[in-house]
Amino acid sequence: MTQAWTTRKPTALLVLADGTVIEGQGLGATGAIEGEVCFNTALTGYQEILTDPSYARQIVTFTFPHIGNVGANAEDLEDLLPEKSTGAVGAIFKADISEHSNYRAAGGLNDWLKARGVIALCGIDTRALTVHIRENGMPNAVIAHAEDGVFDVEALKARAKAWPGIVGLDLAKDAAGQDVTEWDERPWAWNAGYGKAGNPRYTVVAVDYGTKRNILRLMAGLGARVVVVPPTASAEEILAHQPDGVFLSNGPGDPAATGEYAVPTIRALLETGVPMFGICLGHQMLALALGGETQKMHQGHHGANHPVKDFTTGKVEIVSMNHGFAVAANSLPDGVEETHVSLFDGSNCGLRVKDAPVFSVQHHPEASPGPQDSHYLFQRFFDLIDESKRKAA
Repeated sequence: MTQAWTTRKPTALLVLADGTVIEGQGLGATGAIEGEVCFNTALTGYQEILTDPSYARQIVTFTFPHIGNVGANAEDLEDLLPEKSTGAVGAIFKADISEHSNYRAAGGLNDWLKARGVIALCGIDTRALTVHIRENGMPNAVIAHAEDGVFDVEALKARAKAWPGIVGLDLAKDAAGQDVTEWDERPWAWNAGYGKAGNPRYTVVAVDYGTKRNILRLMAGLGARVVVVPPTASAEEILAHQPDGVFLSNGPGDPAATGEYAVPTIRALLETGVPMFGICLGHQMLALALGGETQKMHQGHHGANHPVKDFTTGKVEIVSMNHGFAVAANSLPDGVEETHVSLFDGSNCGLRVKDAPVFSVQHHPEASPGPQDSHYLFQRFFDLIDESKRKAA
């Protein structure tokens, strides 16, 4: 006898600030948390995405339907302090997590999500949610998971509506470390893992607003002694390390809010002539320090397949993106040149100061996850350092 069709009781909800309730099956940690819902179009690198500190207080909807197939491990984390679980607070998948199969896997994604405290939901139409975000912008929401499927829906609606969102939030202090440390791990090599750097030729001070490990690895791999300082470090504290260059890292939150304390420091560093390179939040705050403006984006850029044109080379590269704010290109003052632009929507993706060794990009050139088209930017930074040293000699 054929069994009647059955439906599973929802054990997870995504409750949007407008009152929309989306039901699914719960994965990962239990509980409820507020966040901004975005979508990511990458096909690979879900562990790097979920541990990117730039995703703090965000709920990531993966447009690729099968997430978790290669499991999880301890090598593919991007946050510097895994014990803080800085990164995405929630995740949304189309399909349930399947049994993993990969020689590098140390366990399954679901167990890893539980251990990190990430609340996840599956079994919904992620294409429909993505269309909703594209048409209406990134909504504030609450994601909730209860194994018994019992929810106070009205309370969750009120909680989602009351959450003020990311605009105006300084999240860098939460995402970054508060101590001065040194980084000497080099990029990953096939079947060899991460090596250690030795005999550095440069000293780079990385201001940590929520930096990613692979950014630091690439600089160490090019011969840098990388000194990581907290986001609140003053120009005097940074210069005390006698840097050959200063790196302004990626990170989460509203650049205008973090800029309240970071922009004066960046301006003081600009006056010294030290070579400077910024990525993502660092790019946005460099623009603010130079007199530009930033603005909240409608749906943001999140994925590993974004085309960006580099005007300095005339080439188009495919890059990883993760940002909900952007620099207003028409706000850049004289003496500051736009160097990169998104070919999706024409938004600014890079700048440089014409008469100083200073530049920055909006995208994530370290390729975790994503293509390696933009690795050249790190060499560009060290070329500026070499040129600065020659001029000073």
